[in-house]
Amino acid sequence: MRAQYADLTRRAIARAVDPASPDYLNFTNDRQPLVDAAFLAHGLLRAPRTLRDALDATVRRRLVAAFESTRAILPGFNNWLLFSATVEAGLKTLGASWDRMRVDYALRQHAQWYKGDGVYGDGPELHVDYYNSFVIQPMLLDVLDAVGAESPAWEAMRQPVRRRAQRYAAVLERLISPEGTFPPVGRSIAYRFGALQLLAQMALRRDLPEGLLPAQVRGALTAVIRRQSEAPDTFDKEGWLRIGFCGHQPGIGERYISTGSLYLCATAFLPLGLPPDDPFWTRPPLPWTARLAWSGAPFPIDHAL
Repeated sequence: MRAQYADLTRRAIARAVDPASPDYLNFTNDRQPLVDAAFLAHGLLRAPRTLRDALDATVRRRLVAAFESTRAILPGFNNWLLFSATVEAGLKTLGASWDRMRVDYALRQHAQWYKGDGVYGDGPELHVDYYNSFVIQPMLLDVLDAVGAESPAWEAMRQPVRRRAQRYAAVLERLISPEGTFPPVGRSIAYRFGALQLLAQMALRRDLPEGLLPAQVRGALTAVIRRQSEAPDTFDKEGWLRIGFCGHQPGIGERYISTGSLYLCATAFLPLGLPPDDPFWTRPPLPWTARLAWSGAPFPIDHAL
């Protein structure tokens, strides 16, 4: 199954960057293509052998040209700076010329926008939503993994970014109720359990916060995934996700939400990158924090970073 989906992904990328294909994607018209290109680049950073290294020379050349073309799009003064930085990191991983200034600007601004206790502002202001998990912290981690060694200043950011990510992952885990729900706050909640991307990513990195065991995270993520994906009317008759948080709720679809963008939820499956013998899979099930707390069992007290 892994081989089948990897092949489909590579074929999709080849068509997406082929100007002669009816499936050729828009990389320049309006502003949203910068977002889409960044998530595509993020996939390359996360799967360098299966995606990047397995693309033929023509596809790589066209992909580089597509990423370069997004430079015409001016990012917003918020999490969008990381979209530009991730595209540049994608170019670097493809062996192309990349713009260090776009990366540096995004990293330094987010360092300034850190609000404390594992949370960054979405720009200068704090937003109560899941963008720390949808975009900000996952891209900070992976951009620094890709390019951090290129600059002493960037290298020095890695440990603070890591500690903040651990703290925010702990917060996300505590937000998951005993019933496998989490608060529907902020925008873009049509991404469903994609709101838990950072928790999944820290499990994949084997870098969960102290006191949070992989088996707890496995149970918590599974509960949320089942709660949302098994809700009535979640999928249309052809099997595609429908706009909603728990079922079909088109009223929560902002103007930038499309059927394709709903699949940001797939980031909750990042632990599938762990081998079958990893403790994440092999340890017996454990109750996550909220299940312990609401059952009257002992549970660890929470502390700010």
